[in-house]
Amino acid sequence: MFGVVVFPGSNCDRDVAYVTRDLLDQPTRMVWHEETDISDLDVVIIPGGFSYGDYLRCGAIARFSPVMQQVVRHAQQGKFVLGICNGFQVLTEAGLLPGALIRNRDLHFICDRVSIKVERTNLPWTQIYSPGQVITLPIAHGEGQFYADGDTLSQLEANGQVLFRYQGDNSNGSVNNIAGICNLQGNILGMMPHPERASDPMLGGTDGLKLFQGLLEKVGAIA
Repeated sequence: MFGVVVFPGSNCDRDVAYVTRDLLDQPTRMVWHEETDISDLDVVIIPGGFSYGDYLRCGAIARFSPVMQQVVRHAQQGKFVLGICNGFQVLTEAGLLPGALIRNRDLHFICDRVSIKVERTNLPWTQIYSPGQVITLPIAHGEGQFYADGDTLSQLEANGQVLFRYQGDNSNGSVNNIAGICNLQGNILGMMPHPERASDPMLGGTDGLKLFQGLLEKVGAIA
């Protein structure tokens, strides 16, 4: 069962649900931010948007919502959590992933398609991709520059926690071209690019669909 968290200000929740429910034919439910029981879920997805209007900092208020307490427990049980764009920001604010997402290098909102290199393929998220494969995914963010201090960055690199890197055009200025990272156990993924916007052939590309398909293989939803 997929659960897509809905905060006030979320705007990519239906896009994600379209992929899991309609394209992949998987049971999916929308999870309101005030819910306190998500025990029925195998995968929690925190989508993009502007949770709580991005007041204070992106994701700073969302981390205190009732559902996020349950997401933390869900993650601690080894279940899967995916944060996309604003969802990645929420995961770092909640301490589920290291680092922070700050204003883009040139202080402009960026909406584009970019090349992303897949760094690892031995995790459910990336197992259907080829090692070193370069894929194309959309981005749309104003605060997408990944930052971490030197020690944290060294640990991320040494532990192989960087799953995706910008290839060629790192327009937001992320350190080490980082576009997506996972936790040490590999069950939590945060990424700024939008795989759900590159999953339907009608939109001109399906590079993002493999991320969801690989995850489904792991949770046993498909053979």
